[in-house]
Amino acid sequence: MSERPHAAAPPTAGNVFDGLVSLADHEARASQVLDAQAQAYFNGGAADEITLRDNAAAWQRLRLAPRVLQPLSGGHTRLSLLGRTLAHPILVAPMAHQRLAHPHGELATALAAAALGAGMVLSTQANVPLEQVAQLVLGDADRGPLWFQLYIQPDRAFTQALVRRVEAAGYEALVLTVDAPVSGARDRERRAGFRLPPGVAAVNLAGMAPAATHPGSVLDHASAHALTWADVDWLCAHTRLPVLLKGITHPADAREALEHGVAGIVVSNHGGRTLDTVAPTAERLPAVVDAVRGAVPVLVDGGIRRGTDVLKAMALGASAVLLGRPVIHGLAHGGAQGVSHVIRLLRDELEMAMALCGCRDLGQATPELLV
Repeated sequence: MSERPHAAAPPTAGNVFDGLVSLADHEARASQVLDAQAQAYFNGGAADEITLRDNAAAWQRLRLAPRVLQPLSGGHTRLSLLGRTLAHPILVAPMAHQRLAHPHGELATALAAAALGAGMVLSTQANVPLEQVAQLVLGDADRGPLWFQLYIQPDRAFTQALVRRVEAAGYEALVLTVDAPVSGARDRERRAGFRLPPGVAAVNLAGMAPAATHPGSVLDHASAHALTWADVDWLCAHTRLPVLLKGITHPADAREALEHGVAGIVVSNHGGRTLDTVAPTAERLPAVVDAVRGAVPVLVDGGIRRGTDVLKAMALGASAVLLGRPVIHGLAHGGAQGVSHVIRLLRDELEMAMALCGCRDLGQATPELLV
């Protein structure tokens, strides 16, 4: 963990990543090292996994209309996001329990993201202390933004103390997940009998009093713990950090979010892990972008697997994308270097797609690029 991961390089003799030329290749390699329970947890979705599959398929259904003979001199992937200049529009999505994939867990992911200039969103349910992640990467001048994904806990005093830790550690934004008042029906996990193994725990929630149990229906539980817009107001009033809402797919919710002073929106269906048959994010993104009308940045996740997917997201109005499962796949078989290789492959593909579509920069990725 002391060495910085190297950026992806063309395959050479003896390169551990020989033959891995796509994110799908990393998924196949990860399947050789992840046990059945970890595969069910990371790769599974809700119910029949229709949304899980359709997230990726929706990006594939979009067709590009490239321009030719366009000037490409000085081309780049830079963009501005929440007051910072990023080298490219790829961030690592928040994902829990990364030590299920690799002993170094979120530390390896954060180190790789920083080395590749990618943003990192640390999950509330990370397996390493949030302070360790911040200390590892904040000194890197070329890193992307470091954000913290938050689940507001029933104990508001504990949540407020957690937010203070996040602020003190140097995180630059809070990403509040709003689309999971209860867990989805994750059939694949239930068939595998998924349980966290010893030594894997949400360490940043240590010391929190157990939530009160509600022996009634799922709706009884949801009514006791589900967030409302009042909770968004509470969070914004109790932090100095910008707050983004993750899990918005309806334009009415996007407009409502603006009224409550949020700093950004993440169009997300939780990677298809909560409510099955929700429309894929590629289809919901344009309506949310239209509702926001440039007032705040709109990011998107779900099914991003190719550089062309990233370019399509930008053409639909996204400010940036978040990459989830492929990061875990690289982590599982390659640690920090595996994550680095995944991010580099995606960025290289994005640059190829831009050049082949006549886009010198991301500002030229407009809806006219799609048919």
